[in-house]
Amino acid sequence: MSERHKQAASPNAPPRAPPEYRFLPRIARPLSLPGGKVAIADMANAFGVTHRTLHFYEEKGLIASGRIGLMRVYEHADIRRMAVINVCREAGMPVAVIQDLMADLCRSTSQQEADAVFAAALASRKRELTADMSTLHRQLQQVNELLENTAPGDEPPLNDNQHERALTEQEYRCLVLMTEGLSTQRIARTIDIAEDDAKSIEAAIIQKLDANNRFQAIAKAVLLGIVHI
Repeated sequence: MSERHKQAASPNAPPRAPPEYRFLPRIARPLSLPGGKVAIADMANAFGVTHRTLHFYEEKGLIASGRIGLMRVYEHADIRRMAVINVCREAGMPVAVIQDLMADLCRSTSQQEADAVFAAALASRKRELTADMSTLHRQLQQVNELLENTAPGDEPPLNDNQHERALTEQEYRCLVLMTEGLSTQRIARTIDIAEDDAKSIEAAIIQKLDANNRFQAIAKAVLLGIVHI
């Protein structure tokens, strides 16, 4: 087997570097970033993500890093890509969708085409969010109707953390932020945890409330008096 094939077959082979992007959406570089090559700590702080998140994006082939001695650093091209990735994650786009978007941007042959590709992705996400908001609105209406029909003294008890499926303090804080409409990434930043940990907490909340998704979990939490809108 050739060395090239050995490297391709090795599970420990380094992530493949992203292709060259001639045109990307015009998204400003964070002002806090210094010029030239940027250390991973500065990159993480500027974009409000963890080191693990940056490593994850590298594994997905979205960005790449080099090294100066033992320090992991990023070039200007990676910062430009990260700016696009970050606004997409802020909008709640899944990583798989971002990968498809970046592939389309890589194939763009002009700035106008790149801007059109990005606008189409944002429009698609807007439709998804609008549908989610409609679902949440209907669920909240149902909750309000149920509350209006609940006889005095029959209200469900507030969450006092006494029953076996009670939320932990961190889960409750996360639930409050979910109710306020924060994305998983924003929640992770707010309570200073990794995004993957925030996803795990949300999953635990959904399971404890016997819900199918975060919107049902929020609606049930309101109905049970755990949180208030």
